[in-house]
Amino acid sequence: MNPLLVAIYLVFAVAALLTLWRVIKGPSILDRAVASDVLLTEVMCVLGAEMAINHHTRTLPVLLVIAAVGVFGSISIARFVARKDANQR
Repeated sequence: MNPLLVAIYLVFAVAALLTLWRVIKGPSILDRAVASDVLLTEVMCVLGAEMAINHHTRTLPVLLVIAAVGVFGSISIARFVARKDANQR
């Protein structure tokens, strides 16, 4: 295995563990939403780095699906929080 790829995996694994900690601990729904977006971005970066190092584009559709899930998830959480704030007023 390529040593550069191993280093990239290690760095992103540590970042993913820290991000998962924020998803679990919170304290608010918005903190969890931002952490989940960061986690999706980390996964996309790992896949992109792997594609660049191994010179292929086989996982490009996976990247597009992850990006779409991240965008739609952020929009739905923002709408949920906005609706919740409107009901509290």
